[in-house]
Amino acid sequence: MEDQFNDDVIGRARVKDTPELEAYYKELETLGAGALWTVANDIEPWEPRTSSVPMLWKYENLRELVLKSSELVTPEQAGRRVVYLVNDKRKDVSAAVGWLYTGIQVTRPGESTSAHRHKASALRFIMEGSGGYTIVDGNKIMLEVNDFVITPNSTWHEHGVEENGKTCIWQDGLDIPLVNALEANDYAVFDGKQPLEAPLNYSPLTYGGAAGFIPADTVWDKPYSPLFKYSWTSVYPALLEAAKVNEGSPYDGVIMDYTNPLTGGPVMQTMGASMQLLRPGQHTKAHKHTGSIIYQCAKGNGYSIIGGKRYDWKERDIFCVPSWVFHEHVNLSETEDACLFSFNDLPVIKSLGLYQEIAYPDNNGYQTVNKS
Repeated sequence: MEDQFNDDVIGRARVKDTPELEAYYKELETLGAGALWTVANDIEPWEPRTSSVPMLWKYENLRELVLKSSELVTPEQAGRRVVYLVNDKRKDVSAAVGWLYTGIQVTRPGESTSAHRHKASALRFIMEGSGGYTIVDGNKIMLEVNDFVITPNSTWHEHGVEENGKTCIWQDGLDIPLVNALEANDYAVFDGKQPLEAPLNYSPLTYGGAAGFIPADTVWDKPYSPLFKYSWTSVYPALLEAAKVNEGSPYDGVIMDYTNPLTGGPVMQTMGASMQLLRPGQHTKAHKHTGSIIYQCAKGNGYSIIGGKRYDWKERDIFCVPSWVFHEHVNLSETEDACLFSFNDLPVIKSLGLYQEIAYPDNNGYQTVNKS
């Protein structure tokens, strides 16, 4: 086991440079070529390797600046008025972690954005306010705090707040970095006003009434969920019911995925989302897996240990766990549960057969916190 990650073994590139080889490499370079063995050990690591670092964005520090943006630019000037969150190691692709983007959007009463669409898939998690709405392919849906909303790729969508509402703030999540990396993104603006094609709240009233209970006479042939809003008023009670009879995951507590009600699969092709409940005082064990995750605390307070470092969170704080980094969660309250919303790129990872997961092997499954 000591030589597990030692490159000085048969099967790994072990060529020593010589003047003759260096001249050979330069000759290859002039032809737009290179010798694989000069890069093989780097591009084929012994185990998954992340380019991101764990980060925590404190909402109390960001909120004032998010609101200030509404004084400086209008939605029409900005296209979308968003303060985006960027990973220290992913600034070149505007990613919060891995190939995932996230930001915090603010909309005042009476404001709205123009309808647009793009190949990148998008989601929202509502943080505060009232009277907010989204319109997705002609379906207008009203939004409440802690609701989870999807705007799948290539759907026309726009957002706003009713005149009698209160300023709304929500978290955006998109796969923009991934779609850009695949050189497949695009963007279009709707010509005119998007017409409403269904009654108000048609999608959640049709597909979100009860789990496992869907219309028998409705045809849905799209590769994403027909349920565009997952209401907190349904999600949280479902978590509480599940917690009565399920111990839950040793790594994530009682965790449930938002799913496509027609297939049981992820809500969209490239991004999945979950809500997890940590019981009072619960301290989960650590594990790591391929795939990146962005979290928001929806309820309660606690901390997560990510890569041996402690990150304290409370309601509305956002943090990320990079791919293949050990992480565990703690609910600091001894009387109240804590809930973490999260979204991820696991549908891509799993559909490509790239998912791996291992438990933390030492200290009975708990990391040692690095004090530095």
